[in-house]
Amino acid sequence: MSEHTVLPDGAVLRRAERGDLPDILRLIVDLAVYEREPDAVATTVEDLDAALFGPDPAVFAHVVESEGRIVGIAIWFQNFSTWTGRHGIHLEDLYVDPECRGRGYGAALLRELARLCVERGYARLEWSVLEWNAPSIAFYDALGAVPMDEWVGYRLSGAALESLGS
Repeated sequence: MSEHTVLPDGAVLRRAERGDLPDILRLIVDLAVYEREPDAVATTVEDLDAALFGPDPAVFAHVVESEGRIVGIAIWFQNFSTWTGRHGIHLEDLYVDPECRGRGYGAALLRELARLCVERGYARLEWSVLEWNAPSIAFYDALGAVPMDEWVGYRLSGAALESLGS
């Protein structure tokens, strides 16, 4: 991708910039509401600034801007497969404002991450989707993505993380 890619309808896909942070946070909150976790977002603009633009960022973001407004986000980080011996991309959040869906923005964001994988020699582009999210699952299936049915995601956080880590 050049610094900015103009999409067929004139929207622009590009790497996130510091000035996008309030809109990125707005879309993260919208995603949490969509995923039935409206009170789960604890991150702040300052947290996002440190993660995305600090001295050694380990998290990256691309946005779709339409008519001067950020309407889509892809937030991702590198992962690594010991089996392939190569890095990959883990997509943490992919979200397009509901009023802008159906314009190809989600596919454009995924296409850009796939392009980065190919360009950099990464082996995989991975993400998680909630089991009940049928529209997203259908979208991912149509792109050729496959569910990892035999794998179960685990998370350690809160008191359990504190207990194990102390």
